[in-house]
Amino acid sequence: MIVLYRYGPIRNGQQCRSLGWDAPVNIRNRLGGGRDSASISPSQSLRYATIFIIMLGTVSLFADMAYEGAKSISGSYLRTLGASAATVALVSGLGEFIGYGWRVVSGHITDRTGRYWTIVLIGYSMNLLAIPLLAFTGDWYMVALLIMMERMGKAIRAPARDAMISHAASKTGRGWAFGVQEALSSVGAMIGPMAIFVVFLCGGGYSTAFLLLGIPALLTLVVLYFTYTMYPRPQAMEAADPHVKAVLPRRFWIYTLAAAFLAAGYVDYPLVAYHIQNNALGDEAVIPLLYALAMGADAISAMLLGKFFDRGGPRILLLVVVPAAFFPVLAFSDSMLLIAAGMGLFGLGMGAQESIMRAMVADLAPVGKRATAYGYYNTVFGSFWFLGSLALGMMYDLSVGAMVTISVGLQLLFLPMFLMFLRDVKK
Repeated sequence: MIVLYRYGPIRNGQQCRSLGWDAPVNIRNRLGGGRDSASISPSQSLRYATIFIIMLGTVSLFADMAYEGAKSISGSYLRTLGASAATVALVSGLGEFIGYGWRVVSGHITDRTGRYWTIVLIGYSMNLLAIPLLAFTGDWYMVALLIMMERMGKAIRAPARDAMISHAASKTGRGWAFGVQEALSSVGAMIGPMAIFVVFLCGGGYSTAFLLLGIPALLTLVVLYFTYTMYPRPQAMEAADPHVKAVLPRRFWIYTLAAAFLAAGYVDYPLVAYHIQNNALGDEAVIPLLYALAMGADAISAMLLGKFFDRGGPRILLLVVVPAAFFPVLAFSDSMLLIAAGMGLFGLGMGAQESIMRAMVADLAPVGKRATAYGYYNTVFGSFWFLGSLALGMMYDLSVGAMVTISVGLQLLFLPMFLMFLRDVKK
């Protein structure tokens, strides 16, 4: 956004040499991939796509400031309102299930209608409403309902957003594009919990924290609107290959199943926060700070892993999944130092999931089925995340050690399925 306003408004036919664009620019046609886009040079297309990815990443930055800030204290807030560990895990898992599970519907609608921006705007608007309303709730039932509402908003917007990024990524490299988007998202996810930490440090409570998060939620819509005005047709940045059938190949489904095992074993942060508070391992203010640490690791790893993926392909996942799978061993210990180290591994795994694994979906799906592919992938991923979170939360009440063992084991089941996927790719 700073770049756009520094040089003033861009009008039809205006020379944009100050930005390095040496051709007359009709902003709606050129940047959005309209009728004039064929005359754009490859270097200009790369610049346009790069700016688009950064702007959508900025949208994610503000959105995740709001969502992840709220998520960092949702587990402890639910416990304060009388919820059990199983309830916290259920709310967290069901929220993720809704956030992923309904994407198959949104993905189909996006590919059928092509109305990317309308769908994205509806999703982000639900985010704007749900999070500030948490400040006015007094029981965990309403908190759970608002969490579901926010997750539904993400379910609506995510396939369209990811498809738009994938179209622009055809110019920049998919790993880099999704890595940048996730890095900016993670920066927001780091700032949000840190802001909550400051609120608690200054004597504020949960209501003040949730109201504060309404500010980045509003900024999300502002940046989204400006991105739309510049790029009304982002799907035109990638031409469909007429020789590729518009169907999802067998290897896509093998890969999706492999990811499902990873999702099933990945313990969500609210249960870690519950563990810290339930065992009196640290003050409430430390909980969002630890989550900020995880998001910092997420941001750094997403950028690096995305670049490595563009250079070396999907095998880079094998070097990430194994160490990240052992984060519960540290995160559910009785030492805050070990828990902090566990959050670093948690962030490493999240960085891989949100950069490499999303980029691979775009590589496996034809252009006309891109949003649908993200819908199917995320529905399976979210369903297994929900079932895994529910089972692990119930297991926590019975035996923390057994819960940790099951979590690690489920994540490591990703490996044989992923090796099967790699063999299928070679055929």
